Amino acid sequence: MTASKPIDSRDRLIFAMDVAEPAAARELAESLGDAVQFYKLGLEMMMSGGYFELLDWMAKRGKKVFADLKFFDVPATVGAAVRQLARRGVTFATVHGNQGIMEAAAKAKGEVKILAVTVLTSLDRGDLDDLGFACDVEQLVLSRARRALAAGCDGVVASGLELPAMRRAVDQRLLVVTPGIRPVENRPADDQKRVVTVEQAFRDGADYIVVGRPIRDAADPRQAAQAIQATIAGIFSSRGA
Repeated sequence: MTASKPIDSRDRLIFAMDVAEPAAARELAESLGDAVQFYKLGLEMMMSGGYFELLDWMAKRGKKVFADLKFFDVPATVGAAVRQLARRGVTFATVHGNQGIMEAAAKAKGEVKILAVTVLTSLDRGDLDDLGFACDVEQLVLSRARRALAAGCDGVVASGLELPAMRRAVDQRLLVVTPGIRPVENRPADDQKRVVTVEQAFRDGADYIVVGRPIRDAADPRQAAQAIQATIAGIFSSRGA
């Protein structure tokens, strides 16, 4: 069930800019050039200083930004934070909380698309047991996806392992952004436990994928990004999307 939303195929790859400093991020973005159009800026970059300056720098170069800050606080505070973020020209922002938190974010979003986190891809069944979630992982993801849509969120962040069930059970309007993408077999030291390939993610209904280390740690990051872009272009051109 390949995603059919009218999205430019080059925007479907989101690169996770997980580096320590804004200067290193700018250097990497310059080297990637037109191979990457969409960047995810997360908590590490936020804590390094210069987050919003980097965001503005990317916007001036025509790049899209996914602010992956996973807002989790009392609803009024989350709403206020999203309202501030909406002024910065970001495309996506994440929230991670209950119904009230998601509703507050959705009401304050402006032009930002709000994505609710379902279950982090670094968690497996054992981790969820430790956290007190007795239900099946897939059922938990589906429940959170339905609640996100009802709260007014635009989409969810979800592992590719739950995509087929989500596309069968949840409204197709929901955007799905899938992290934990590994173009090759996952390495033992990798902290992402629930991973899929580029082809599998889009085949099962992802709208966007997030790729970090396979690009960042490649011998030639630009070449690695171009290879993924070529794969994506092939997937969607073969289906007339």
